[in-house]
Amino acid sequence: MKRSGIADLPLHGGRVPHWLATRMAKLGTAITETIVHDYGTSAFLSRLSDPFWFQAFGAVMGMDWHSSGITTSVMGALKRGLAERSEELGLYICGGRGRFSRNTPYELRSLADKRGFDGDALVRTSRLTARVDNNAIADGFQIYLHSFVVSGDGEWAVVQQGLNDKNGMARRYHWHSAAVKDFVQEPHNAIVGENLGIIMNLVDADAKPAQRAMLDLTRERPDVALDAARYLRMPEHHEIKERDVDLKRLGAVLAVAYDRELHDFAELLLLEKLGPRTLQSLALVAEVVHGAPTRFADPARFAFAHGGKDRHPFPVPLKTYDESLNLLRTSLDAARVGDKDKLEGFQRLNRFVQMVEKRLAPHADFDSLIRHEQRISKSLNGRSVFDDKKKDHQVRQRSLF
Repeated sequence: MKRSGIADLPLHGGRVPHWLATRMAKLGTAITETIVHDYGTSAFLSRLSDPFWFQAFGAVMGMDWHSSGITTSVMGALKRGLAERSEELGLYICGGRGRFSRNTPYELRSLADKRGFDGDALVRTSRLTARVDNNAIADGFQIYLHSFVVSGDGEWAVVQQGLNDKNGMARRYHWHSAAVKDFVQEPHNAIVGENLGIIMNLVDADAKPAQRAMLDLTRERPDVALDAARYLRMPEHHEIKERDVDLKRLGAVLAVAYDRELHDFAELLLLEKLGPRTLQSLALVAEVVHGAPTRFADPARFAFAHGGKDRHPFPVPLKTYDESLNLLRTSLDAARVGDKDKLEGFQRLNRFVQMVEKRLAPHADFDSLIRHEQRISKSLNGRSVFDDKKKDHQVRQRSLF
């Protein structure tokens, strides 16, 4: 079953500050480890190849909820965070942005030597996915990020992104080996990008002559490719608006966090004494880990876990972020020595929130929620890139005297 569509990924300037980048690496690693622990590496690669889940994953980590920067920051955070855990988890991330993407063949061959993979086949696959997205689909986007993720079983996923210099937009492409049938017949698991009108698509089923010409040039053709695609359209506006969020689903999270009776029961599921704000974040993290694909149609909702570095929907609450991360990390450490009860609490919490959603159908008051988050932001050590700029300006001003 194939879903078609497009998505706008506006380019934002600036960089991810160190205080967020380090937390993203830790949280991204912890979420990945939880998914691998509960479902295996194949399930993680499947999630990674879904653009809706990927966008929610970046949002729950405190990154901008809809910009192209989410691709670079998420893949960079995972590569840093998983570097020392690759052998243990059986997940290896090669490539990256710019010059790091050009290192992909070397990294894949080095990995193949260690793991006994067919290095030439992996490199051939990497190059062909880049060629298809960069050359076969003449959509005006040039690839500048190429991340190749391999499991210990040899399964792989590719996340790559192209830039259109004319309009300052980006398009993200996802590939996954598990369901691959034919690389050159509608192969993408997902394409995310701005609709620019008519596109010359050389991987369309009717483009056989052009396909043969390209294949003659490359003289390479992998055995399998995807034939289904999920497409995501992101809005142009920077702020999160009420229409971007499923208010019933968000309402269930808020009800569990703030209704005294529901909150008390949720604490029993997690075996922890938690404040409502931390429980709100953990419920959304639990959904990223355990939620079905249909749960991620509104990735903006997951920004209500840890905010965004650009203050949308609110500054990153560092106190809550660290409490959420600490509980997840503690649960993972306990599971490694055989105590799975705390980690299983996240799955119980996710089921409980969905039960509340179905039976009570609470509806979040969007405007009131934003005002509440802004009101408590200072008490949670809320921080954004604008605070960093203000501090830098104050330092420069003091240095003048």
